[in-house]
Amino acid sequence: TSGDRNTAIGYDALTSNTSGIENTALGMWALNTNTTGNENTALGSRTLYSNDSGGYNTALGYYALYYNTTGSGNTALGSRTLIKNTTGTLNTAMGTRALQENITGTENTATGYYALRLNTTGDYNTASGSRSLYSNTTGDQNTAVGYYALNALTTASGNTAIGADAGKQTLAGGENVFV
Repeated sequence: TSGDRNTAIGYDALTSNTSGIENTALGMWALNTNTTGNENTALGSRTLYSNDSGGYNTALGYYALYYNTTGSGNTALGSRTLIKNTTGTLNTAMGTRALQENITGTENTATGYYALRLNTTGDYNTASGSRSLYSNTTGDQNTAVGYYALNALTTASGNTAIGADAGKQTLAGGENVFV
């Protein structure tokens, strides 16, 4: 291999690396399939397990960013955060299962337990609060701040909800404001 300045501690951590540089893998199977990805940090069992060439990712927590292959610039803090992300980039997830179902969604921010949990391809969403934007799958540019804010919204875009339960029952419709 030609990779430089890598650190791997744990069973099968960083075992497939060929030319990736400055990666840190700590935990069983952390960064297991990384070959050319650079400057990744994986802390926890199975973190960034499927990463191949994605770079500049940070994963901390059981199964965080597990299926990520080429996605770059993602930050996942918490158990199963961004677990299904494959190619999505520049996402930030903090809290158990935040952005769990995200596959290709880009530039989303989820803070809180189950925040943006079902998002798959939606982009530019911000969810702060437990279960905020929980059901969003493909909606873009939504902002939900507060416990259960926009919880039921699935595919609509451009909504803003501030406060606990704000817009909680809203299923569709765009460009709405809930306070």
